[in-house]
Amino acid sequence: MKKRISKITLLLAACFVLIVSGCTSKSNSDGEKNKEGLTEFTLFSADPHAQWDDMSSPVSKLVKEKTGVTLKPEFDVNGGDQKIALMVASGEYPDLITPKGGAGTLVEAGALIDLTDLIEEHAPNLKKIYGDYMNRLKWSSKDESIYILPTTPVDTQYFSPGHGVGLQHSVVKELGFPEIKTLKDYENAIKQYKEKYPEVNGQPTIGLSLLADDWRIMISTTNPAFWTTGLSDDGEFYVDPKTYEAIFHYKRPEEKEYFRWLNHMNAEGLLDPESFVQKYDQYLAKLSSGRVLGIIDDDWQFAEAQRSLREQGLHDKMYGLYPATLTEDMKHANFQDAGYLAGWGIGITVDCEDPVAAIKFLDYLASEEGQILQNWGIEGEHYTIEDGKRVISDEEMDKRNNNANYVKETGIGVLKGFAPAYGDGVLDSNGQTYTIASPEQVQDSYTDVEKEVLSNFGVKMWKELYPQKDEFPVKPWGVSFNIQVPSDSDLALIEQKVLDIVKKRIPEAILAKPADFDKIYDSFLKEIDKAGAKEAEAMRTDLIKERVELWNN
Repeated sequence: MKKRISKITLLLAACFVLIVSGCTSKSNSDGEKNKEGLTEFTLFSADPHAQWDDMSSPVSKLVKEKTGVTLKPEFDVNGGDQKIALMVASGEYPDLITPKGGAGTLVEAGALIDLTDLIEEHAPNLKKIYGDYMNRLKWSSKDESIYILPTTPVDTQYFSPGHGVGLQHSVVKELGFPEIKTLKDYENAIKQYKEKYPEVNGQPTIGLSLLADDWRIMISTTNPAFWTTGLSDDGEFYVDPKTYEAIFHYKRPEEKEYFRWLNHMNAEGLLDPESFVQKYDQYLAKLSSGRVLGIIDDDWQFAEAQRSLREQGLHDKMYGLYPATLTEDMKHANFQDAGYLAGWGIGITVDCEDPVAAIKFLDYLASEEGQILQNWGIEGEHYTIEDGKRVISDEEMDKRNNNANYVKETGIGVLKGFAPAYGDGVLDSNGQTYTIASPEQVQDSYTDVEKEVLSNFGVKMWKELYPQKDEFPVKPWGVSFNIQVPSDSDLALIEQKVLDIVKKRIPEAILAKPADFDKIYDSFLKEIDKAGAKEAEAMRTDLIKERVELWNN
């Protein structure tokens, strides 16, 4: 039975459906054969896919040959919430869906099928890849169905940091490789270099640029408040590791001081004045110009700019990530272990007419053959076998590292986000890693400039600059942000209200006169409480406690 969705959401979505009717036609879907004789499944992804190959690259063609399946996808650029609401309003769904945080809404609407029996009967590779984590796939203690196959890589060993403060290599080289341990160190480096080089190629040098384009404000502007004060990612919440009590992380006094530092950076003229108005493509273009000295961002979000700088030969304008914290006694928790993260992944909907074929397709992608294909490519074309081991030539590795369209052109990795995967460091049956990431391969991918910078810091890898995994306890709840709730639940509605306030008030506090910062920030905290923050904190706490109990059973 489909559960009730709020009338407002349904009315708005229904109106939009009328406007765009016909745009989401399900022709050639539901397991029907296309003109190539392949079973074609429609797929909706809540994330964009800049490297999508239309299933026409060499690797994707081989996947089609092996499975008899092709995909007809739709990729969203706005996180999927609106499109998922439209689906629920219309009652029509694609065959496969990767909804990110929208799975709760789909489950509430009865849109996803329970995959438990399908996995048991048709998916030995899925069972193998999840192994001891199968228990984490259960939806909740009240509903033990499996609606989502998590696509977080299993048992990953992280060889590179994903979070930190980014600083151009040219800055640290010019200044004699100063230690970047605190935000003050970071600030001093930016300030000194900017004063010495006020222009880059005739354009004004920018000290620190942030991004606040819609949901990306969390990645570049607000999440760093917990990263730089010794926490790892739990979305909008701080979770007490002993009591599991959750509060909005902005309430931590340490984070107020982080935003005060950004306010100070703005007052000093070191913050890009366009930080809170620029769009994502403008941000990437600005970074790619080489005139932005510092960024505070996740590696995946500025990866395109990093590749562009590399292709231009501007290796000294590329960024290194540093574990700078507010004070030297804080530890950057980039490598804290959250265990295996279930919650976000791919599901099969009730409109899929051939769920057996769909699960078998996903099972193939999870197989050893499928995993090697998605990571290494095709034998004889992208790698060779030497002494029983896969070997990538220097020429091919150069293409991997320097060709921005390598994924799209080869198909290597195109489908990785649509099925579970083994993580870096996990060995296949031949004793070789499924992925090509190893400490040696990571080091080989560095430019000569990177190697020079790291050598002067006395390390070989960026990871070595950071506190290591064994310095932190494992988080028994995983991460708070991937505990799914329906978008029309009281919790989701309050969280959205709070986030809307955050998007307005945090930039306001950062751009204010320093004398007005406390007044604005304290008013912001009162405003989110008035919007129901305390009630949301209590509900989120209950969900976290429930997950800990479920995963420990």
